[in-house]
Amino acid sequence: MWTNYHCHTNFCDGKKPVADVVSEAKKLGMLALGISSHAPLPFPAKWCMKPEMLDAYLGEIADARSKTTDMQIYAGLEVDYIPDKVSPHTFKDKLDYTVGSVHFVDQLPNGEGWGIDGTYEVFMGGLVAIYGGSIRQAINRYFTLTREMVINATPDVVGHIDKIKMHNRGDHFYQEAEPWYKQEVKQTLDVVAKAGCIIEVNTRGLYQSRTDDPYPSPWILQEILDRNIPITLSSDAHHPDDLVNRFTEVAGDLLSIGFKKLRILLDGRWTDVPFDQHGIISPNNRNLSHHTLA
Repeated sequence: MWTNYHCHTNFCDGKKPVADVVSEAKKLGMLALGISSHAPLPFPAKWCMKPEMLDAYLGEIADARSKTTDMQIYAGLEVDYIPDKVSPHTFKDKLDYTVGSVHFVDQLPNGEGWGIDGTYEVFMGGLVAIYGGSIRQAINRYFTLTREMVINATPDVVGHIDKIKMHNRGDHFYQEAEPWYKQEVKQTLDVVAKAGCIIEVNTRGLYQSRTDDPYPSPWILQEILDRNIPITLSSDAHHPDDLVNRFTEVAGDLLSIGFKKLRILLDGRWTDVPFDQHGIISPNNRNLSHHTLA
């Protein structure tokens, strides 16, 4: 049995309503499910929830939870960090947990935010317009924003921490072994470790054939393990069919690296649980380490 705390519904750019996501999770025998649609933004964005829909979103999750006895359901949001505009702290009082992510890096000349995980054309347009084509400057800024988010608006979970690699398949822009890149990543992990955040291992890039590795890359996962930073496994599903997509494969990779536990939200507490390639092991073991929700 698995858990997943990063999935989307049709309140944002997800394909199905809350009830359908919950129904599929039940069929899969999942232990717990966290719904985390894209949070509202203070400007129009097709892939985010409209501000006026937030109460209805939370209401549907509450309704699903009241009707479900064989699986735990939690209300979350994937919240962007945009300085002075929105952050995981914006919504935290309404939620069971937050996933904090950086999708926008600075502004285009027309004042719009540059989305780093859109099409290749949009990525290149922003890279040239804002940074004169310097991928190093863009990546430095991306990780600077990630560190600011962790320090200033600490989320429970840091989402797809190296997603800016999305258009770098085949080392198109840079090699991850380059010292400057590794320095940015390691500095960011040090900040995450100090803040006590969870880092998600996100399989979406794999099953969408956008990346050859999950977010984050295997060498980063080793750095995470070395710092004793907790991880959770998620799929960033935008369709119920993807709730556990590539979990077996990636769980095997995590075990090979040396991870022994995942951190999951269970009984209202973040809990460290052992796992194998088939899912969570003995979730009700009384010796498990619990971490109370903030």
